[in-house]
Amino acid sequence: MNKFDAIRSFYDSEINEGIIKVIDHPMMKALMNFCFPGVDDEIWKVQLRKTHSIRDFQCNFIYFGVQQVLEKSSEGLTTSGFEKLEKNTAYLFVSNHRDIVLDTTLLNASLFDNGLDMTSSAIGDNLVKKSFLKILSKLNRNFLVQRGLSPRELLVSSKLLSEYMAQLLLHENRSVWIAQREGRTKDGNDETNPGVLKMIGMGSDEPNIMDYFKKIKIVPVSISYEYDPTDALKMPQLLAEANNEIYIKEKNEDFKTLLSGIIGQKKRIHIHIGDVLDTEIDDIIKNVDTTNKQVQALAQVIDDSILTNYKLWTTNFIAYDILNNCTCFAHLYTENEKLLFERRLEMRIDHEHPVAKQGFLDMYANPVVNKLKYVDALAL
Repeated sequence: MNKFDAIRSFYDSEINEGIIKVIDHPMMKALMNFCFPGVDDEIWKVQLRKTHSIRDFQCNFIYFGVQQVLEKSSEGLTTSGFEKLEKNTAYLFVSNHRDIVLDTTLLNASLFDNGLDMTSSAIGDNLVKKSFLKILSKLNRNFLVQRGLSPRELLVSSKLLSEYMAQLLLHENRSVWIAQREGRTKDGNDETNPGVLKMIGMGSDEPNIMDYFKKIKIVPVSISYEYDPTDALKMPQLLAEANNEIYIKEKNEDFKTLLSGIIGQKKRIHIHIGDVLDTEIDDIIKNVDTTNKQVQALAQVIDDSILTNYKLWTTNFIAYDILNNCTCFAHLYTENEKLLFERRLEMRIDHEHPVAKQGFLDMYANPVVNKLKYVDALAL
């Protein structure tokens, strides 16, 4: 038994056995029919049976699924900053989080397109309760973040998770993706939770946690979707929070959200790779005295990178102008684009709930509000 068995992805030696367990599952058939439309089932089954590594599974199957997602439910993916990454080098990608599956899958496809190794990615165990999804996640190099734990269990789990990430980054030379906070951003405000950094730091082998953060090569990642395919699905939680109520998810809600993210319309998508945090960490060590304040300062540096490099779309500017009853950014979108956005708002939100309308508009407008903290409006 390996101490990471409860959370780790499959080893390559386990891949074929995992595939055989789910090869006849109806969800595998649906996935493969989506990845390879018009291809006879026996053809992809033969190829799957020959698969013996995570890389082969990702490159020969999942990658083609990503291309289908982009073709059928987007107007294309653009990227920037990948030229800063070196081959055969492990990075810790800390990303804003908008979609359960696509954020990591699109990053990995982009890494592959740029001749770089794909990541091992964190995923909440609440998202893979179905046995098929758990096996699929392990085939796709996901590791589990355990949810719903008591404080004592959370401490033990966090230590295990941090040590596994350290194992991947420092001993297996494998890049890791983790979201900047638990759960997807619902209100458009991308903010790094210092608690996530403290958890990562629990795996430190350095006397000073900041030296460890420097060693594991933190890279902030900004991902933005012109349309959030799950925007309306985020409303119930926002409404509950507005009413100071505890939000309880419906059965299969996560799975419904997962599917909606994949098949829902996204229009344009952009991923930006920030700079590897290096001198920024030196400055924090030099100018900030306590560990707690240093971690908070690092969270702010990550936020600065994610927000300044976040690609804004016409939908963001339109929502900002509607919310503020102005035409501040009218030069950046057409009247037809505004009508289309207003039509989406009308179709997806109950207008008898002004809080829902406010939440929907905030979701798209807040990235503009946040970017204005860094750049002049005329520079947008």
